[in-house]
Amino acid sequence: MKAPARLQPLIEDGVIDEVISALMSGKEAAVFVVRCGEEIRCAKVYKDAKKRSFKQAATYTEGRKVRSTRRARAMEKGSRFGRKQQEETWQNAEVDALYRLAAAGVRVPEPFGCIDGVMIMELVTDDDGGVAPRLDDVVLTPEQAREDHALMMHYVKLMLVEGLIHGDLSEFNVLVDAYGPVIIDLPQAVDAAANNNAQAMLKRDVDNMTRYYGQFAPELNKTHYAEELWALYEAGDLTDETELTGHFDVDETAADVDGVLGEIAAILAEEEERKGWENAEDLDD
Repeated sequence: MKAPARLQPLIEDGVIDEVISALMSGKEAAVFVVRCGEEIRCAKVYKDAKKRSFKQAATYTEGRKVRSTRRARAMEKGSRFGRKQQEETWQNAEVDALYRLAAAGVRVPEPFGCIDGVMIMELVTDDDGGVAPRLDDVVLTPEQAREDHALMMHYVKLMLVEGLIHGDLSEFNVLVDAYGPVIIDLPQAVDAAANNNAQAMLKRDVDNMTRYYGQFAPELNKTHYAEELWALYEAGDLTDETELTGHFDVDETAADVDGVLGEIAAILAEEEERKGWENAEDLDD
């Protein structure tokens, strides 16, 4: 296929040898299958901030640290330089998260670097070498649903031990290959210690996964992994060897009305964005 304009500089520099096909377009990026030498990989082209439909970005980036004080001041002022730095920080956050999580034992695509708003990464494939399906496209047996749900809770735990929360985890951001689920799309990864919305986002991530796998194994819907994880994390007792049970005594005596309303609003916004993901066909030229 004809190379999109954003990928042309990488072809000229020899980073990419050929653009094979368009893979998908989402709320913050378009993804292409490319050839790099003899390797078939993905090129994730981040959309410009004006074109991105990912909403409430400030909610996710709260607490992210910028090493350079000059860059931090520029980002706060919203100058042209500052906006450029914000874009680079947004894009590099995913690369950093992928490296950190892979080292922690979470299954994520292997990154190969981010150049001018384009991240080159591993193409996750199925048994036949084709693109691995999204979790949303997979039908599971009750036994497989229970097994994969436990694995996903383990990955969420490892992420939290590393100080990260996905922030947008759902059946649309998980691929399934021969070895199980692979977590993708992490530019909005949340700093668990510095973001005031961290607990709510962790719960939403866990609830999304539980609700999906619960379609095939309904007993999963009775578990309380989010509450268990956060309680262990707050107490400083969460490690990569912690065994999760999914059991937690939820205190329902004092309802947090504002928190519930905020969670409902977040879920409604997520559903709106999810519909946009399913219908997205606006690949960048």
